Parts: sequence; C-alpha cells; structure tokens
Amino acid sequence: MASKRDYYEVLGVSKNVTQDEMKKAYRKLAVQYHPDKNPGDHTAEEKFKELGEAYDILSDEQKRAAYDRYGHAAFQGGMPSGGGHDPMDIFSQVFGGGAAGDIFESFFGGSRGRGGRTTNGPQRGSDLRYGMEITLEEAARGVEKEVEIERLVGCDVCNGSGSKSGGGTKTCRTCGGVGQVVTSRGFFQVQQTCPDCNGTGQTIADPCKQCNGGGRMKDRTRIRLKVPAGIEEGSRLRSSGNGDAGTRGGPSGDLYVVIQIKQHDVFERDGQDLHCDVPLSYPIAALGGDLSVPTLDGKANVKVPAGTQNAATFRLRGQGLKQLGTDRKGDLYVHVQIAVPTKLNAEQKEKLQDFSKALGDHNSPMHESFLEKAKRFFF
Repeated sequence: MASKRDYYEVLGVSKNVTQDEMKKAYRKLAVQYHPDKNPGDHTAEEKFKELGEAYDILSDEQKRAAYDRYGHAAFQGGMPSGGGHDPMDIFSQVFGGGAAGDIFESFFGGSRGRGGRTTNGPQRGSDLRYGMEITLEEAARGVEKEVEIERLVGCDVCNGSGSKSGGGTKTCRTCGGVGQVVTSRGFFQVQQTCPDCNGTGQTIADPCKQCNGGGRMKDRTRIRLKVPAGIEEGSRLRSSGNGDAGTRGGPSGDLYVVIQIKQHDVFERDGQDLHCDVPLSYPIAALGGDLSVPTLDGKANVKVPAGTQNAATFRLRGQGLKQLGTDRKGDLYVHVQIAVPTKLNAEQKEKLQDFSKALGDHNSPMHESFLEKAKRFFF
C-alpha cells in the first residue's frame, strides 16, 4: 500500500501556514479537482478525497498539533483521523453551502439535481425576440400586424419525445450521464454543457428520424399581434407561448416583439408630444394671417398674429399621440421658420427696396433690443 503524502504537501502550503491561508489553498484545489468538474477522472477524484482528509486534520488545532508532532502515526491508534469524513461534506462546509449539488451550481454554473446529475425533467423552451418596425401614424392610432417567425415546435412524428418508439433513453457516453464536459485551454479548464445530450445526461436509444432524436423541429409560422395606440420606441410586446417548444413535455417559451418606429418626414416625437417646423411667408409674419399646418389627422389652421418673429412656436392641444392605456393626448408644437425668397425679378427687387426705405432700419423689437445691448460698441 502506497504511503500517504504529507498533508501540508497535499495542500501546497508550508507548516507555518495560517488557517485563512490554508482555507484559501484548499478552496482553490478543491474546485480544481472536484468530481463534478472532472467526470470519470479517477485521479482527480482521489486527489479530491486526499485534499478533504488533509484539510480535515490541519483545520483542527488539536489534530494539527498531533500531526505536527507524530505525523500520520498520530492517527493510527485511537485518535480519529479525517478518513471517516465525506470529502463532499468538508467541501460544502468550507464553501458555506449545503449539498454538494448546490455548491456545484454556485461555482461551476451547472443546474444539478440529487446525486450530481442534471435534471431529466421537463424543460421550458427558449424565449424568442423579434424586431418589428412601424410608422409614426401606426404608433399613434394602434395597428394589428402579422409577423413571420422561425421557431422550434414539437415533432409531429414522435410527439416531442425524440424516440421512434415513444420512449427509451440511455446514459450519454460523452459525459457519462453528468451532463457536463470539461475541456482544457492552456492553463484553464472550461466546463460546458455536453453537446450530445444538451446537459440532460441521457440520449435517445432509438432516435426519431424526423427530428434526429431532438423531439423538436424548425417551423415557420405567422402570428398576429395587436400594437396599442401610443406605443413608444423600444417597447416590448409579449406573445405568450409562441417561443420555442419545451423539451420532455416542458412548456413553450414566449415571443417578445420589440417595437421600432420609422423616422417621420415631418414630425419629431417627444414622448406623447409632436414637433414640426413649418415655413412662414414674410408678409404673413409681418401682417398676420392664417397658416395651414400638418397634423397626423390631416390639416389644421393656426392664427398668426402680426409681427410674428422667426422660430416662434404655436401649440395645438390634443394633436399629439395618445398616452398608452389612457384617452389623454399630447400636443403638437409648430415652430415657424420665416421663408426668405431667393429668386426675385427686377420689379420685385425694386418694390422690396422701396419697402425697405419706407420701413427704416429700426422697425422691430429685435433691432431695438440689439441696439440697446450693443450701443457701447457703436457710440
């Protein structure tokens, strides 16, 4: 029988190590050699047991003192050693958890059941995401849309069982029924879901030819959705049960439709309000008059007072978008931009010059305000 290694050597620490340092050393090595991380590796399993025994002795002050004085011989008589302890229990105590399966889930990312195996019960299908673009008018009024999606549905040949006979599973040969496989990448070990059994630990003994034993197959389907009035950019609509089908009788996932609103040629949206720029002729700005402006429902008239300045804003109440789930509507803000003519004939230029002379240089509030602020530069 091979002699036992020195416990300090097993943990990779010196004899004057503190309890905290020893605990850190044990944690690091225990995670590295944990059986769930090294399925089927008997060497790793033995090292894990050896670590548990070494830590059980050295973490106890009385046992450690006896070991330091007599070595392994201290536990060959009546004094109990760490050999009677389950290394899984020691592992759980050190990591502050309960069952080893719970510790595995916390540190290795596995979804474990009792006995270290993944669950073979029903699994919910994945949720799906679909982006749908609508117009501003459709967002304002609400609309019903039809979307075409590709999803996984239950196989109609084997009724989703994956088995040609409707039953019959066997332990996965790739992962040994654990549901996880470990690959080495340089100094790192990466644990991943087994690609052959998808983490179930079981494979189909007589796979269905239609779905290759998966129990599901791809299908394209059309789904109608109601988009409520007032919906905003980035909102998600959920269509319950229209995601991928579940496995082993599990429920289907959901379909989430993310709303995208096309940029409008005229209007800019700000919550439930709308903004638009409208050109205003100089005569109407100076003399006042009616201005026709666009709305989502057609046209509306705005009374422009005489002397309206460039960039003036007019508010049309209730001409914005409906607030989601209510009857309240936002407003439309019209920002006027005085249009300056760029092509004038000789007669028009002459009349405009006469008008300018008659008007004088200081005939607007803007001029008066500017001159008041800038008079120290000119005088």
